[in-house]
Amino acid sequence: MTKSRHMKSAAIEGVPPGRLYGRRRGRPLRPGQRRLKDELLPRLTIALPKAGPLDPRSLFPMPVAAVWLEIGFGAGEHVAAQAEHHPDISFIGCEVFEDGIVRLLGEIARRGIGNVRLFTDDARLLLAVLPPASLGRVFVLFPDPWPKRRHHKRRLIAPATLDLLATVMEDGAELRLATDDRGYLAWMLEHLMAHPDFRWLARRPADWRERPPDWPPTRYEEKARAAGRRPAFLRFIRHPRGRSRQGTAALE
Repeated sequence: MTKSRHMKSAAIEGVPPGRLYGRRRGRPLRPGQRRLKDELLPRLTIALPKAGPLDPRSLFPMPVAAVWLEIGFGAGEHVAAQAEHHPDISFIGCEVFEDGIVRLLGEIARRGIGNVRLFTDDARLLLAVLPPASLGRVFVLFPDPWPKRRHHKRRLIAPATLDLLATVMEDGAELRLATDDRGYLAWMLEHLMAHPDFRWLARRPADWRERPPDWPPTRYEEKARAAGRRPAFLRFIRHPRGRSRQGTAALE
């Protein structure tokens, strides 16, 4: 992100200053990946409006039953699998890393997926321009845990981001999170349990220790298990507006 772009993100209402990620690029792209980036990405990229909100349903040519968002889609295998399994739902994938973007582009091209659009910048910029109650589900899977204390301010799951999510999520919309970092797990639970607009759906340990059947695996999960780390899978709902929050979940 250039300095001018970074300053722009800090100036958008509701988006705190500071970036949440490191470098954008890894290895040089291969010719086929470069072609996908040059030819397919421009057709799928979301541009922020100069003024006013952005209706996510307007990004798709077909009628949309719901719009689901994945923040930090990594290599894209989860969003691609979800989009292929739910052709009546439209998906927005947010990712800043070039390697992951071109991997998802490859899956889109290979599978002939037409219900995915991409935002290749800080996801909070997009959240800030979406209308209230415009998303039916949000995924934040294995985000960077930023384990050093001085980097905790870069963690995506934070009060300001949760406020943005609570605004753009429909009543009863589901927020799914996954992490294999125990410190970040405690952090996620602390912040989400304290937020008045989200309620944890877990009622027994298996509800967060086991991945639900409709939750496709990712390479990050496989990598974590191979290293002996046990992932956690959290499901929260956006509490209906105007109602008092009820129910608690056990961490036994």
